Amino acid sequence: MCRTSTSFETASRPIALYRAMLRIRLVEEEIARRYAAQQMRCPVHLSIGQEAPAAAFGFALTAEDQALSTHRSHAHYLGKGGDLNAMIAELYGKATGCCGGRGGSMHLSDPRAGFLASTAIVGNSIPLGVGVALAQQLRGDKTLTCVFFGDGATEEGAFYEAANFAALRQLPVLFACENNLYSVYSPLSKRQPASRDLCVLAEALGVPAVRVDGNDALAVEAAAEQAVAAIRAGGGPRFVECTTYRWREHCGPNYDDELGYRPEGELAAWQARDPLPRLARTLSLTEADQQAMAAEIAAEIGLAFELALAAPYPDASTALDGIYRTELAS
Repeated sequence: MCRTSTSFETASRPIALYRAMLRIRLVEEEIARRYAAQQMRCPVHLSIGQEAPAAAFGFALTAEDQALSTHRSHAHYLGKGGDLNAMIAELYGKATGCCGGRGGSMHLSDPRAGFLASTAIVGNSIPLGVGVALAQQLRGDKTLTCVFFGDGATEEGAFYEAANFAALRQLPVLFACENNLYSVYSPLSKRQPASRDLCVLAEALGVPAVRVDGNDALAVEAAAEQAVAAIRAGGGPRFVECTTYRWREHCGPNYDDELGYRPEGELAAWQARDPLPRLARTLSLTEADQQAMAAEIAAEIGLAFELALAAPYPDASTALDGIYRTELAS
């Protein structure tokens, strides 16, 4: 994965993993803080509380590997090595955005980082990722494709069809399921039978699966590394379910416990399992270390917002650019 080298990142891989998670957290908290200004004219779906899978899977992948995500894509984009300046500019609809200001929060893309696309339709990225893995296999590439999705996407027909095809063709695809227990306001218990196990479901389709504590960054990284190694060895697709939890509302910058769809005390219980201090304790990071990292990252984030606010909007004359292909391939 491509990252900007810092004194903290060169210290050790686990510390670099902590820093990657902290960076995602601070970026999204700043998005939440500024969102009320109404200058980011797109919906935002934040991953605050569930940063570990995005950072850990990003560490397991190379820049040449491809990744696809969902409407909740900021963390995956950053974890895969996407350009922070380009992402913030995209949220503001600016010409310097990673999609030229045309995609917004839910449609990020950065081919240089191997982040192919994120899509807003639930489950839509799954068959796309399987298609990319098929192309990799046909070309004889040594790369793989990682598809991020939530527990709700496992209820879409596209998941069953894509997973079945991936198993049939033994495609190099990693299904990364972030199970945060909710699809918008509907808990898993209201959508699927209590006896249903997502890993068993994946295995029934022919995809070896494993469940991991999604708030334990080192455990997620180990599971991701094992899955990636199996895929690279020609073992076909793998499914990793990461149990985690989003702290804020499904869509937007606020907290929404007052709506009553989550049991009282559930949010607090998951906040007590915050993946950041959990890893910091494991690594014996001092408060001074954490504050130094946060200050360094805050400066980077501040610059990204400054650049985005100063950047121009796309010229109106380019409105139709990229919609139609004007030249045929030779």
